[in-house]
Amino acid sequence: MTAAVERDGAAQQALLAGDPDAARAAFAEASELYRRSWEEAPPTAYGRLVGMLKSAVLGGDGAPEARYLREVLGDRDPASPTASYAQALAALILSVDEAALSWAQRMGAGGDAFARTGSAIAALATRDRGAYSAALEAIVRDFEQRTEHLTGLAIADTALVLEVLAARRGTSAAIESPVLPAL
Repeated sequence: MTAAVERDGAAQQALLAGDPDAARAAFAEASELYRRSWEEAPPTAYGRLVGMLKSAVLGGDGAPEARYLREVLGDRDPASPTASYAQALAALILSVDEAALSWAQRMGAGGDAFARTGSAIAALATRDRGAYSAALEAIVRDFEQRTEHLTGLAIADTALVLEVLAARRGTSAAIESPVLPAL
């Protein structure tokens, strides 16, 4: 897990330095490290799956990792907002919009950050550009206010991943912020 977070940090640093190719390569490496960490972790370490998917999307396509997640978790509902987040993200990556919407609606039990992200995923799943823009704006503003970030770098990685997925759907919000660098 530590190695995965470190590779994520290296990818984010490359992104901030204006080197998207190096960032994508490091994100791809981080995704693989998160997957290995998941395979060695307790069965409820769902955050590692979220990290795997986010890094996979930022490092490339993300579809193989999303299929892997759906294979290992299936349709079971462990009543975990983090597991629901992983499921929602995987479904969104694979364009299984009905499932993405269903899982996104379960994320709200995890608190405000989960609710904001769930709203953005639901808006992408229903292709509601206005709702997506509002939800993404809230996510970015939250990251701007944070004093601590997992990798130590002020980057709204959640918003960045959602913008990559939104661009694939033609619904990008194009919000400008110092915590939202271009990929």
